[in-house]
Amino acid sequence: MGGVVSGILIVSAVIAVGYFAARFRILGPEVQAALTRTAFYITNPALLYTVVAGSDIRAALGTDAPLALLSAAAVGLLYWLLSFLFFRRPAAETAVGAMASSYANANNIGIPVSLYAVGTAQHVAPVLLVQLLVMAPFYLTLLGLFSGSRISWRKVLLQPLSNPMIIASALGVVVALTGWQEPDLLAKPVDMLAGGAVPMVLLAFGLSLAGRAPLQKDDGRTETLVATFLKIAGMPLIVWLLGRFVFGLEGQHLLASVIMGTLPTAQNVFLFASPYGRGMTVARDVILCTTILCVGALLVVAWAAG
Repeated sequence: MGGVVSGILIVSAVIAVGYFAARFRILGPEVQAALTRTAFYITNPALLYTVVAGSDIRAALGTDAPLALLSAAAVGLLYWLLSFLFFRRPAAETAVGAMASSYANANNIGIPVSLYAVGTAQHVAPVLLVQLLVMAPFYLTLLGLFSGSRISWRKVLLQPLSNPMIIASALGVVVALTGWQEPDLLAKPVDMLAGGAVPMVLLAFGLSLAGRAPLQKDDGRTETLVATFLKIAGMPLIVWLLGRFVFGLEGQHLLASVIMGTLPTAQNVFLFASPYGRGMTVARDVILCTTILCVGALLVVAWAAG
């Protein structure tokens, strides 16, 4: 439990630095955008490559990927059921809410939390692969169908292949499976870039939390609260049940999987909803609420694991 608590406190401290830097106008919105783009295209792919290349990829894909897919599907279907029974929201908005309740920020928050909490980020890559290769195309297809927009199947199929995190993870898989050792002239620069990923993304998240007021009246407050509860409480419980009783996980592996399930909603949900103009407010508010509440939820997970 001590490692998880320490990890949460360290991560929270760096996020707080970014938040107060924005509140006191030391850093502006343009810095957040620059940090996010740098992390997305350079430092996080470098970190993912090093993590995947040094991990037991066969074991990770054998349990973590199916567990991530099944738990996300279960939570998404639960949101769809609640929407059908109680919200009566249009299908496109329901798709965004289902995605917000099950699509974790495995990259920006998952990597630093996993590194500091359980000492490894090898469980992040399978979750990220499932989300970008399966969940993102699936929900983008639904949004296109339900919004009456023309779907570019070529773009849907090729979208994962243009993502730098997917490319880096794929290269890491090749290295992990072949056992190839990179020369120092290649490995050292990649390691240096990877070292900047964690502080960069945490500062960017802190900057993004300043000056935003969620849960405004008539802005899908009920849907936001339900999606937030499912992401922060429902998904960790489902991951634990599946991991413990279906996949037979125990100890640090089970803890790491539950931590992955407790992560806040990814910013990609808002990015995916924006072009269609559907469910954007709910997506934005769920991202903010889950980002704030995940600290307490992770502490509960740490306490239960201890």
